[in-house]
Amino acid sequence: MLERVAHAKINLALHVTAQQDDGYHILDTLVVFTEFGDVIAIKEKLNASSLITLKIEGPFAQELDEGANNLVSRAALALAYKIHDLDKQLAPVEITLTKNLPVASGIGGGSADAAATLLALQAYWQSNIDLAAVAFELGADIPMCLHSKPLRAQGIGEKITPIKTKELFFMVLVNPNVEVSTPEIFKKLATKNNPAITDVAINNLHDLKILKSLRNDLQMPAIEIQPIIQNIIDALENTNANIARMSGSGATCFGLYDNLLEAEIASKQILQRYPNWWCVACATTVS
Repeated sequence: MLERVAHAKINLALHVTAQQDDGYHILDTLVVFTEFGDVIAIKEKLNASSLITLKIEGPFAQELDEGANNLVSRAALALAYKIHDLDKQLAPVEITLTKNLPVASGIGGGSADAAATLLALQAYWQSNIDLAAVAFELGADIPMCLHSKPLRAQGIGEKITPIKTKELFFMVLVNPNVEVSTPEIFKKLATKNNPAITDVAINNLHDLKILKSLRNDLQMPAIEIQPIIQNIIDALENTNANIARMSGSGATCFGLYDNLLEAEIASKQILQRYPNWWCVACATTVS
């Protein structure tokens, strides 16, 4: 069996800098990935009637469909078609997705799952396909999830610049188990031509003062739609988080702490007060 972690994607900052004629928004975002995430496991499927079989388990399994429209299945089949074009025979596989991350929560769960699937199958089938090209056809966030290390993403997510750092972020992720419509959030954006992230911020990723000066332009529109997001941010700030902010289009928010112990204590405090929320303490990956 071959396993890959589908690392949660956290937008430390997300600036909306323009909108294209086709409706796509131009973003500038600082992204890190947590060690905690979903898990993709690949094993051979003997006597299979189809090339790909998907099984989903874990705490959020019931919220996903195991059918062909699942992003994991789509990623697997997309890679299989590319390899098939090279006349290479492929062994049928069973893919197990252990869904530990909330669905539609602003931390790239589906995109991370697809990226982990591509990486796992690439290794399992021993191919050398250009995964970035396959990933971008599936979704704008998936190429950055292939990296799963600190980076800056621009454009609609396709322009990726890795950020070299050996320092970890320690954080608490909180989701109130509500979904937010990304299209609705973008409709509520008051300004779509905001300043880009500065090079100073890129070069000083762990400088809290600089990081605090950045923002998530989707946060206020998301709070208008789901006011509970402000409650999460308040709860994180009440645990003395260095920074509390929403990730992506929400509703997941994160708090940054000096070390993992502080993050774990904060997580317990939040769960004691809000037992129905999803909450986890974790560290990030490094370059």
